Amino acid sequence: MEPDTEFIAGASAHIAHAKYQTIVTSNNHTIIADEPAELGGADTGMSPYSLLLASLASCTVITLRMYIDRKMWIVNEIAVNLELFKTENGISIESKLAFKGDLTDEQLKRLTTIADACPIHKILVGNITINTKLTNA
Repeated sequence: MEPDTEFIAGASAHIAHAKYQTIVTSNNHTIIADEPAELGGADTGMSPYSLLLASLASCTVITLRMYIDRKMWIVNEIAVNLELFKTENGISIESKLAFKGDLTDEQLKRLTTIADACPIHKILVGNITINTKLTNA
């Protein structure tokens, strides 16, 4: 680890024999991840791909809500719909935003820019390193 690193979050996952049900924990929260039945799982939770999209979706709407609240714009609801695609060049995520509120075209354009500035979006399109090491369970 580099000397000037800042801890942001931690999570852990545990799997036993139930294909492929995984218990994921972070802080005081627990969720179940699994694979769909067509991939051998029992579909008891979101797939890892869905969890990735859920992270991006939640970060996007939270970031937008923070910005809208700071600007004191009248927006009752913010929604984002994400779809993940495999392409010839890798992976593509399509993001569709919707707002219930009184917004001008200029404000909507600004919100599209703000959506792409959420921290998870920046991680996904930025320079990321994953260091995998063995440890005692």
